[in-house]
Amino acid sequence: MKTKILSILLSVAAVGLSGAPKAPATERLQEAVDLLTEMMAASDRGVPQDLLNKSRCVVLVPGLKKGGLIFGVKYGRGFVACRKAGGVGWTAPAAIRVEGGSFGIQGGVSEQDVMLLVMNDTGMKHLLSNKFTLGGEATAAAGPVGRDLSAQTDAVMRAEMLSYSRSRGLFAGISLQGATLRPDSDSNRELYGRDIENKDILSGKIAVPAAAQRLEGLLNKNSSRLTK
Repeated sequence: MKTKILSILLSVAAVGLSGAPKAPATERLQEAVDLLTEMMAASDRGVPQDLLNKSRCVVLVPGLKKGGLIFGVKYGRGFVACRKAGGVGWTAPAAIRVEGGSFGIQGGVSEQDVMLLVMNDTGMKHLLSNKFTLGGEATAAAGPVGRDLSAQTDAVMRAEMLSYSRSRGLFAGISLQGATLRPDSDSNRELYGRDIENKDILSGKIAVPAAAQRLEGLLNKNSSRLTK
């Protein structure tokens, strides 16, 4: 029964918890650019530069929706880009969906921007799969903030992915345990004009579409080369 109810709630969230129409992929790409820009410009409350330089992939989900009364729901659509082979430059973005539910006392509807840093090859392999769950197949932790913060913390050393959020202009680490990530085939078709799988896009062999060139340029500007 819980699974059936959760499925219904996720379907409702897919068209927007507020009832708003779905934004086109190109608009969400611009929102992803804005999210990354503000995350990296947040000074002492931003994502540590050292962590971004060591990340294999970056996941950007602008406007992740959370809401419910008894059953909480998370739903969002975003993009992931990974470093090319050799660690120099970034791939074209692949579209993803984030879904998740929780049971317990909930209240109201909220929206927050989410950024995930994928810190190792194991985490990157999860992104190439059809579906995976944070805290299940993939280990995840709330990411530390502070541009000069040392990356050598226990959470960073253990986690395959580090998660950050922006809500009401404030940036913080966030726990996304139980959230499921899977490819967004509709958005990929919209961007690339054909059916294409995330694993092919993230291989680095697919040209960056015009709509995603600003995002690629911003990633290269902030962290063009993988560091150890």
